[in-house]
Amino acid sequence: MGYRPNLAARYLSRGEELRISVNTPKGTESYWDDVRAGIQKEVHALSMGSVQLEFRTYPAIREGEAEAFEEAVDSRVNGIIAFPSRPELMKSWMQRAMRAHIPVICVTTDAPGTGRLAVVSINTLISGALAADLLGRVLKGSGKVAVTLFDFMINEHAEKRRTFIETLQRYYPGMSVVETIEDHEINAEAYDKCRTLFAEHPDLVGIYVCTEVSLPVIEAARDSGMLPGLSIITTDLFPALVEHIRAGRVLATIYQRPYTQGRMAFRVLHEFLVKDARPPDHLTLSPHLVMRGNLEFFLQQQSAESHVEPYANSAQSIDNAELEG
Repeated sequence: MGYRPNLAARYLSRGEELRISVNTPKGTESYWDDVRAGIQKEVHALSMGSVQLEFRTYPAIREGEAEAFEEAVDSRVNGIIAFPSRPELMKSWMQRAMRAHIPVICVTTDAPGTGRLAVVSINTLISGALAADLLGRVLKGSGKVAVTLFDFMINEHAEKRRTFIETLQRYYPGMSVVETIEDHEINAEAYDKCRTLFAEHPDLVGIYVCTEVSLPVIEAARDSGMLPGLSIITTDLFPALVEHIRAGRVLATIYQRPYTQGRMAFRVLHEFLVKDARPPDHLTLSPHLVMRGNLEFFLQQQSAESHVEPYANSAQSIDNAELEG
């Protein structure tokens, strides 16, 4: 008859409550707010009060991340959702969590080889390739372009850059990529480094911003007098960026669907804890390409978002009906 038991209700009947630690940076724009909102939405949809969220929100990437993880493990939570900005250190943290039988879901970026349960992220290979192909077509396969990212050590950013360069080399060999900027998500650093970049490469025709820190890049291009002739592709969508897309100063943005990433991260962790259902190793979402032509429609859809989106990876695809079930 299609009956499926409510697993959270079983926990309630046994008088148990799950404690989940959500370890994420505060963020510079709305990205991490959306991730946390997605987690809260899924808790409301699934847990029936049987889950207690413990938000360990640290000031910025790599500022308080270790302390938040250690605090979560020491407090004996049942599971952790975390953004691993330091994969090289994550292994030792994960060993502590594994000894304490605390599963960890990575969100947005991966920490390979650490023993984490799964990673929920955007498809970084699609993101980098999409940005490269769009710039290549718009710029007719010629000219110099640049990339900005937080840090080469963050797996997500390194993969986007690598795929971006590989796609340009494969399909647009007449284009070249100048030095990559690491901005460490500091607006002043991003602005200053971009001013230097534009001064050294006044013939630059395009730039791909892998992170949320796009506003100082746009400001540096404006102050350098390069904005009218520069094709800019950014990442994610937040109020201050919307006007730049409307005005045509930004060619496109690659939206990473943070709200859905948050929902997925909690869903797979919850199912593992209450049902021992091991998720696929990688759960990836395809990014949304937002341009001036579809911006208003996208904003309307985004504001009305109340459904669970499908998710998929290379090994498994789950449609809306299965996810809702």
